[in-house]
Amino acid sequence: MGTRMQPAAGAMALAEMKEFAGFTSSTQRYIRRSLDVGLDRRDAIRLWSRDMVEAASIRAQRHVYDRLGAVRRLVPDDSGLDAIEPFMAPLVSMSAFDLGQGRLDNFASYRFLYERLIGPTVRPWLPGAFCAAAALPHLHPDKRRILLQSISEAAATAAGWSSRAPSFFPEWVDKIEGNA
Repeated sequence: MGTRMQPAAGAMALAEMKEFAGFTSSTQRYIRRSLDVGLDRRDAIRLWSRDMVEAASIRAQRHVYDRLGAVRRLVPDDSGLDAIEPFMAPLVSMSAFDLGQGRLDNFASYRFLYERLIGPTVRPWLPGAFCAAAALPHLHPDKRRILLQSISEAAATAAGWSSRAPSFFPEWVDKIEGNA
C-alpha cells in the first residue's frame, strides 16, 4: 500500500513566486493592486494611484469588484446550465474590465489573478471566461488576437484542475535605499 506524495507547501509557493516574477513589471503591479482592491487588503487609491486617472481607474475597479462576493458564492460545482448564467455573466464582465485595462497580457497572468481573487474552485471556468472577455469588441482587434492566442490548448481543454488553494499572494513592497 503506497502513499501519494504531495509537494511541500514551500515548493508550491516558490513555484508561484517564480511564475509571478515572469510577468512584466506593469502586470505585477496591476495584480498586486487588484488583489488589494478585490481582497480589501488596504486603501488601494492611497497606495497605488499616481495621478487622477489612476485613482479613477481604481474607483471603477472597486465598483466592478463589488460582484466578487456573489461570484465566489456562485461558483458552480458541476456543469449544469442553470448554474452557469448567474456565475459567468459577472465573471466575464469583471474579466472584460481587467483585460480592458491593458495590464494582463496573457491567460497566465489572468489565471494567476483570478485564482487569488475567487479561489481554486474557479479554475475550470477561467478558460471560458477569459476567451469570452478577450473576444469582446471593447478591445482592439490586435489585442484580442494576442490574448486569445495566449491560451494554450492544454489550458483550454484540460480534463481536470487542481483544487489546491494558491499560497502566494503578492503585495506592495516598499523600496529600500541602497545605502540603508
